[in-house]
Amino acid sequence: MQKRNEGPVTILAIESSCDETSCAISRDGIILSNIIAGQAVHEQYGGVVPELASRAHMQNIVPVVDAAMKKAGCTIDQLTAIAFTQSPGLIGSLLVGSQFAKSLAMSLDIPLLAVHHMQAHVLANLIPGAANPAAGTPVAEPVALPSFPFLCLTVSGGHTQIVVCHSPLKLEVIGETLDDAAGEAFDKSAKLLGLPYPGGPLIDKHAKDGDAGRFSFPEPQIPGLNFSFSGLKTAILYFLQEQKAKDPRFVEKNLSDICASIQGRIISILLNKLKKAARTTGIKDLCIAGGVSANSGLRQAFRETGESLGWRTFIPAFQYCTDNAAMIAITAHYKYLAGDFAPLSASASARAEW
Repeated sequence: MQKRNEGPVTILAIESSCDETSCAISRDGIILSNIIAGQAVHEQYGGVVPELASRAHMQNIVPVVDAAMKKAGCTIDQLTAIAFTQSPGLIGSLLVGSQFAKSLAMSLDIPLLAVHHMQAHVLANLIPGAANPAAGTPVAEPVALPSFPFLCLTVSGGHTQIVVCHSPLKLEVIGETLDDAAGEAFDKSAKLLGLPYPGGPLIDKHAKDGDAGRFSFPEPQIPGLNFSFSGLKTAILYFLQEQKAKDPRFVEKNLSDICASIQGRIISILLNKLKKAARTTGIKDLCIAGGVSANSGLRQAFRETGESLGWRTFIPAFQYCTDNAAMIAITAHYKYLAGDFAPLSASASARAEW
């Protein structure tokens, strides 16, 4: 199934790797719609419950796809290809999206495109902007895009990586976490502070009113460009235990300063490695991506670092930072142009490498 369309390339993309069900429609690389349905059911459990996530995807996928098609003003006969997140992620969640995509591609007899979730986060920096399909021929909002090769710091709940993007389909991981990811460090620290799930955005919220220099936490000395956050998490645990033994209301009295100090250390770990990568490679176009790139403190510190060091810095629009189908669509667009189609036998994988 490797049909090439001579007209506009219209792709329906599905993202279902964790607890967001998302569908996007792109036409010639321009995003016409990007619908995301979250899953509030996990909040009461303090984290994502895989079985509940799978069931929610099954309930959400048809309404989400329908909403994306309607917002894009697109009919099913206009679709050129179907794309889906193949890996990595929760296997049950991935299977819902992959089976839906394969069934739709088979029924329409159009190509199937399998996308790696982390590659898609990087390529979210290549989304030219959203379009208004009601205005006729889609025209993207003008957005500055990085030039190849560029560096991307990809930070999410499950991954922390530094990637050299040589081209849309040639990416090289030059640094990654050896244990916890940055997003896990945020969420686990929030849990230690008694904040509800998801805790990362709450740390960001409280940090805005705090003093990042009030409390000092260690920065792991990891060789090369790799990361480690497990030691930081342990240091925060011991610090809180010691302080609460002196004053049971310590967290309540100092929440903003604690959050600011934790966030400041996580950001310094990330940006110090990114600065080292920029020096090592000589690359001046730098990006961040992934769910943690929505963190206001990281976004500001990244821009300020770029200004001081002469980088050109790029950050995806907020809606393209967290898990979304627009990033799947832009990656699929480049795969389509390269003829990189997937067979109907393509299977989802929880931990597939690039």
